[in-house]
Amino acid sequence: MNRVFKASILLLASCTAAVQTYAQTTARPVDTTRKNKVQQIRQPVVRKGPAGIKNELSFGICLNTNGWSAYTDFGKVKSLDGKRKDMFYKVRLMQLEFTEKKDNSEKKITSPLPGGSGSPKYIYGKINNFYALKFGVGSMRMIAGKPDPGAVSIHWLNVIGVSLGMEKPYYVNVATDPGTATAGNAIKYSETTGSAFLNRNLIQGGGGFSKGLGEMKFIPGGHIKSALHFDFSANRKNVIGAETGLNFEYYSQDISLMANRKGTPYFLDAYVAFQFGKRW
Repeated sequence: MNRVFKASILLLASCTAAVQTYAQTTARPVDTTRKNKVQQIRQPVVRKGPAGIKNELSFGICLNTNGWSAYTDFGKVKSLDGKRKDMFYKVRLMQLEFTEKKDNSEKKITSPLPGGSGSPKYIYGKINNFYALKFGVGSMRMIAGKPDPGAVSIHWLNVIGVSLGMEKPYYVNVATDPGTATAGNAIKYSETTGSAFLNRNLIQGGGGFSKGLGEMKFIPGGHIKSALHFDFSANRKNVIGAETGLNFEYYSQDISLMANRKGTPYFLDAYVAFQFGKRW
């Protein structure tokens, strides 16, 4: 009986070993290549588009109804979402501008008298030059147009800031003896010199730009402007544009430019500007 039992156990063990060996030799190998291909197909395709524009720096020159200006703008693009990153939809600006104010009645004439130490040309009746250095902050928002290359976009610009006015007396050379060719005296307008300053028969010419620099007065003030800006750039990394709008400046005292006109503390002018620069 024990022999039969032992024989049965031995036969069962042999069968089990044979089955395991057969299973190992007939098992199908794992196709790792196919699995990797499936994973690659399922992974989303990431396409890199152009980097969003964040900054811009530009320079411009203005022709004003009462003078001229030169300025520079530094802008930070605020709209960087996927739909508007190349549209410059909203730009925060810092602006630095230098301007000279002129009276509409100014006219440069040439003196017939010889002997002047400077230029024979002068502006009759002008008593002061006025310049201003202006710093402002503002924004520019697109109101029309598309970001496509070559398309024109229209933006609304608003700037507000502080101004430092600089008033310099205007000098003319006045002959002591109109019949001679000797150089006369450089004088500025005042109550005592007014008659000679406005006498065309005595004026030999202008005193020159440097004359009166040491007497310059600084006058604080403020300014505000609103304009339409037209962007013509065909490349999104370039700034090529034009601007037209209104500018208002107010100072802490009256500014007198001409002897025959009352001074005022403010200037209101229209302007057109041409601008160029870079974006990155």
